[in-house]
Amino acid sequence: MSPEESRSAAIAAARRLLLADGPQAVTLKAVAAEVGRTHANLLHHFGSAAGLQAELARAIANSVTSTIAEAVERARAGEADAREIVDRTFDVFDREGAGALAAWMILTGNRDALDPILDSIRGLVAQLSVGREEHHVAESTLALVLSALGDSLLGAPIAGTLGLPRDTARELAAER
Repeated sequence: MSPEESRSAAIAAARRLLLADGPQAVTLKAVAAEVGRTHANLLHHFGSAAGLQAELARAIANSVTSTIAEAVERARAGEADAREIVDRTFDVFDREGAGALAAWMILTGNRDALDPILDSIRGLVAQLSVGREEHHVAESTLALVLSALGDSLLGAPIAGTLGLPRDTARELAAER
């Protein structure tokens, strides 16, 4: 494999591990075993476990923001509604593991690994603000991302405790 193919395979394996076993499973050793490489090989490509996690975060963030941008553009063209934007955002944080990964990075002190996510969100807001009021787009993005992150971490137990349907947070976000 070329170096780029090896990096891509490692990031794909890291994502599979994230989804299957949670962020704590995304270690250099586990990813190396998954792709048939050595720990040293992954160190060469990523520098550290934090480097691998940062690249995983970048891959997820790029996927997320392009998906959300597409949904927003479809909504602006009258081909989708706010709920589609909300569902895609919430799904990325919940089902695709971005919420757990972000929380884990923060809790383990690896805040620098969040930079790719933050850069991607900043770029998304800039892209969606062309011809629009940037402040409004930024505020809507902040509310949506924080809602999706919180829901991915605590949504099911809190909704259950309050006797509310599981998708209540999504409905509230779509109304906003």
